Amino acid sequence: MANGTGKRTVVVIGGGYGGSAVAKALDEETDVVLVDPKDAFVHAAGSLRALVRPDWAENIFFPYDTLLKRGTVRRERAVAVDSGGVTLAGGERVAADYLVLASGSDYPFPAKADTDLADDALARIREAHQELAGAKRVLITGAGPVGLELSGEIKAVWPEKRVVITDPADELLPGFLPEVREELLRQLDALGVELRLSTALTGEPPATPGRLDPFTVTTDGGEHIAADIWFRCYGVRSNGDYLADGRVAERDAQGRVPVDERLNVVGHDHIYALGDLTDLAEAKMAGYAMKHAEVVAANILAQVRGEEPAAVYLPSPVRSALLPLGPGGGVGQVPSPGGPVLLPAEEVSAYKGKDLFTGRFAELFGIAR
Repeated sequence: MANGTGKRTVVVIGGGYGGSAVAKALDEETDVVLVDPKDAFVHAAGSLRALVRPDWAENIFFPYDTLLKRGTVRRERAVAVDSGGVTLAGGERVAADYLVLASGSDYPFPAKADTDLADDALARIREAHQELAGAKRVLITGAGPVGLELSGEIKAVWPEKRVVITDPADELLPGFLPEVREELLRQLDALGVELRLSTALTGEPPATPGRLDPFTVTTDGGEHIAADIWFRCYGVRSNGDYLADGRVAERDAQGRVPVDERLNVVGHDHIYALGDLTDLAEAKMAGYAMKHAEVVAANILAQVRGEEPAAVYLPSPVRSALLPLGPGGGVGQVPSPGGPVLLPAEEVSAYKGKDLFTGRFAELFGIAR
């Protein structure tokens, strides 16, 4: 269904890492419609630093109005999709030749914004900062990458605060090199972060997360932990409610969509999915979503040009991650010809920790900072 310009219409649902990248890549040769309820892209990888450094927090917001030169951004929520288009919350249906499902996932604040307006999200970050600044004792539930990174950001600004992390798991970063875990434990110990692995709480803290409201919780081992504030760092949830009727895809128990190696939604050669919404056997990371976007854009452009879509995506068998602990610390694991290798703190800092890739997104959105 070419529009008045003769170009094919591509509707991209979700303007996160993968959605924004694929929309930008298709903007030249197709009529792109990007659907997202937010008024700005939020660089979630910078959100934990924004919490501890509110003067820097504006750096994680990038208004959508600078992303596309030709395409349009619809500040709406998708409520349903079918093989030929998307229905918006306001009732309008937008017809499409190609659909890209890039709606990502939700995660508890502060790792991801919990409001659609950038100004409101910024105010929420600054409010939580004030609460955190007044706390002497911080409890973080969840010792995954988010909880660990948050502990490092807090200690970088307030080394005197007591920070305790609890998690029922018995080890950090399962599946990573032993030396990566050892270096991570060494740095956490040097920061004074208290790690309680193999530890579950008998109940959720009675206070609202991110609020200064002293409390005491009990672990399943009978230990009492007193804290002034806490943050939940677990509980990812796929954003795919608009797929609930099953017309386009049957989601798995985690709400994820089955895709083939070309990142087509299984059963549809003109519908693609990328990022956290896919059922690919890999960690859900921004870097992977942006690699997915390259494959999806290449395949759609090939189809638009009348060629055979040939780009494929195969998850790496090597687990990789860059996990900063504040601007100067952290650990990483990356692939090499001889297998996975440890990245030391100075390299993690140089790659990611210093600016958390904000420069890369300023370039994507055409913003000089």
